[in-house]
Amino acid sequence: MSSKTSLISNSIKVGITIGDPSGIGPAVILKALNELKGFADFTIIGDNWVLSRVPKVQKFISRYGGGPEESKVKFNDLNNVDRRRFSFGRIRAEYGRASIEYLDFALGLLKKKQIDCLVTAPISKEAVNLAGFNYSGHTEYFIRNTGVSDVVMMLINDKLRFSLATRHLALSKVASNLNKHKLYNNILLTYRSLRKVFGIKNPRIVVCGINPHASDNGLIGKEENTIIKPCLKEIRKVVKAGIEGPLPSDIAISRAADGQYDCVVAIYHDQALIPLKLTSAESGVNLTLGLPFIRTSPLHGTAFDIANNSKLADPSSLIAAIRLAVKCALNLKRA
Repeated sequence: MSSKTSLISNSIKVGITIGDPSGIGPAVILKALNELKGFADFTIIGDNWVLSRVPKVQKFISRYGGGPEESKVKFNDLNNVDRRRFSFGRIRAEYGRASIEYLDFALGLLKKKQIDCLVTAPISKEAVNLAGFNYSGHTEYFIRNTGVSDVVMMLINDKLRFSLATRHLALSKVASNLNKHKLYNNILLTYRSLRKVFGIKNPRIVVCGINPHASDNGLIGKEENTIIKPCLKEIRKVVKAGIEGPLPSDIAISRAADGQYDCVVAIYHDQALIPLKLTSAESGVNLTLGLPFIRTSPLHGTAFDIANNSKLADPSSLIAAIRLAVKCALNLKRA
C-alpha cells in the first residue's frame, strides 16, 4: 500500500465489535490489528478483560490503550462478562446478551458520527436467542434497530460478489419466500450499491435461477417463469442495461468468476456460500447493503471448537472485512 493510500485510509474511523466474547472474535481482532498497524483509526467495542485472556493481547492493550498511539486504537470497555465463570468455546445466554450490547453501543457511536463504519466479529445465534433476542443474525439485528426496510446481504471474496435474494431460511421455505417485490428491491439495491459503494459506473449483474437448469423454461419448476422473468422485465424499465438472467447457477457463477459480471444474485444462501468457500474462503466478507452506514463482517462463525487456542485463529477474513469497510466508506465520502 502506498503512503498516499495509507494516509487516505487513516482518515476513516473503523468500529469493531468483538462478537461473542467466548468465540474466536477476540483472537482474530488482535491478529488483524497487528497486521493492519496504521491502516485506519480503530475503535474496539467489547470487554477488555476478555481480550486480555488471549495470549499477547494484554501487551497490545497496554501499548495502544494509553500510549502515544492512542488515537489509532481506542477501546470501549463495556465490562459486561462475568470473570468468575468465563471460558472460551462456551454457548451461554450471558455471552449472547453481551454481544448484543456491543452492537447497541456501536450503533450509538455511529449515530454520533464517532465512527465511519462498523466491522462485526461473529456472534452466536444460539447464544443470542438463549438471551431472549429473536435475531437470526447480524443482518436481522440491524434491520430491527436502524428502521430500514430493505437490506441486502452481499457476500464477497477476491473472485466473486453475491447478493442474496433470501438469507437464513430453510431450503424448504425458499420458494415460498421468493416474490417479485422482494427480488426487484434486491436487484435494484444491489445495482445502486455497486455504483455508489463500489464506484462501478455501469454494473453488470446476473440473476441465478432457483431450479436446476433455471427450470428449462418451466419443465423443472415454475419460479423462473412466474417470479424471476417478470421481475427482470420490470426492472429493465428502470435499469436499461446490465441485468441478465435467469441463468442456471453453474453458468452464471462460472461466468462471473471469469469476470463477465460484477455481481451474481443468488436465490438462496448456499448457492452463494459454496462457491465462495471453494474459491477463496480466506478473503470472504459479508457486506450489508442498504444500511445508513457501511457494515462488514468476516465470512466465518464463532469457531467455538478452536476459540481457546488462539494459534489456530486465522484473521484473513476479518482483515479483508476491515479493508473492504474502509474502501467502501471512502467511496461514500467521495460520492
